[in-house]
Amino acid sequence: MSKTIAFTEIAKHATKDDCWVAIHGKVYDVTAFLEEHPGGAGVIMAYAGKDATSGFQPIHNTDILDLLPENCLQGQAEPSAKEASKHQPEKKDHEKAYKVMDQQQLPEAPYGKPPLDQMLNMMDFEAVARQTMKKEGWGYYSSGGDDEITLRENHAAFQRIWLRPRIMVDVSEVNTSTTMLGTKTSLPLYITATALGRLADPEGEVVLTRAAAKENIIQMCPTLASNSLDEMVSARSRDQTQWYQLYVNKNRHLTEKIVKRAEAGGMKALFITVDAPALGRREKDMRNKFAATAPSEMKDGQVNRQQGTARAISTFIDPSLSWKDVEWFKKITGMPIILKGIQTGEDAILAFKHGVAGIVVSNHGGRQLDTARSGIEILPEVMDALKSVDAVGKIQVFVDGGIRRGSDIFKALALGANGVGLGRPFLYAMASYGQEGVEKAIQLLREELEMTMRLMGTPTLADIKREMVDAKCLDMHFVPSPKDHLFEAIYEPMRGPKL
Repeated sequence: MSKTIAFTEIAKHATKDDCWVAIHGKVYDVTAFLEEHPGGAGVIMAYAGKDATSGFQPIHNTDILDLLPENCLQGQAEPSAKEASKHQPEKKDHEKAYKVMDQQQLPEAPYGKPPLDQMLNMMDFEAVARQTMKKEGWGYYSSGGDDEITLRENHAAFQRIWLRPRIMVDVSEVNTSTTMLGTKTSLPLYITATALGRLADPEGEVVLTRAAAKENIIQMCPTLASNSLDEMVSARSRDQTQWYQLYVNKNRHLTEKIVKRAEAGGMKALFITVDAPALGRREKDMRNKFAATAPSEMKDGQVNRQQGTARAISTFIDPSLSWKDVEWFKKITGMPIILKGIQTGEDAILAFKHGVAGIVVSNHGGRQLDTARSGIEILPEVMDALKSVDAVGKIQVFVDGGIRRGSDIFKALALGANGVGLGRPFLYAMASYGQEGVEKAIQLLREELEMTMRLMGTPTLADIKREMVDAKCLDMHFVPSPKDHLFEAIYEPMRGPKL
């Protein structure tokens, strides 16, 4: 669009019924978007009729502007930096809009963060992140659907799987490398897609990109990243593999544009999220929105305080997505197509029959339908279903949700997975210690997996077999056991690092 708009003109559109903002040199009419904004309408209204770049940049990537309807773009903002500076929001307006974020900063530990070498497991990173992240970010990352039963079950389910070690095997050399969707990787795990990385680190998802390159594992780039796709691609090292996660937009022309951009950017696979026709209620996240005073242009009762970040940033997702769309995706891209969010054996069979390259057995990290089963519980059902149609080995199977130990990775592989995805643990590591934290987290999982493989008598991943795990209690969601009062009276629980 060649039309240039002066800031004096933009300033005329500064009410809730007529709201324009300038972002990165372009002018947008965001009137219809006010009530859908993740932070509430008040954040946008602080910039109404002004340049909103300084408020937009720390949270969003420029790709997200493509999700706005085309008629929102009004033209180019005048290029004069001097004029633009006149129309930056006053500091008091910015502080008013974001006052809630300052209030929600959790108290810092009295002695600061412990040294990185005190992090001994994934839970240690989470403990530090909980104390150091802003409440807004912590609420978004840590929340699950409804009563968070599935969120907790995702991890608890692994503890109902028991190991059956084999002995007298030469495990002097252990090899954890594998191939996933044609890519050789040092571990059977990948960094799965998670939104809004800048809530953990100012640099956002590029931190994960660099850490994945350093440790030679695969990163899945999210649709709702804080960084743009170009930024994540630019941060990629030579020969590094990235996959792309897609939320399907109601506007299929825009969806095609996003897919083609991802393919042109060198993404090696397309993971289509299929378990989110509507976003679940994540009340821990929802309670953080919106606590600031309503802007003068709006009555307090007009401010939608009930959404939360997750639901507000997902209003573009198409609830009509169905099996017939798989053929359309095959026509618009040459990338292997993987369906992310399979939760039954029946749907695993349908995925195979529709010719996709892979599936992710997942319940969206326990953030969607509460009391849905864990991915690791669903996995044996999926493998049995695929075996019934002679599909084992013809379609790649991944699983995510609740994985926190190298032994969890081992259990998933034993039950049939080709690899596993981890999301939150790497966000917490990034929030706590940046890139070094993410690298340390990957190294810990590597060390734990190697130790488990040695103790199980499996020098390579190919040696991991189904009979090495006892999963007969996996689908028993309540397994009582006798209480050993004498033991518990003297047992000292393990403790995390002191803060």
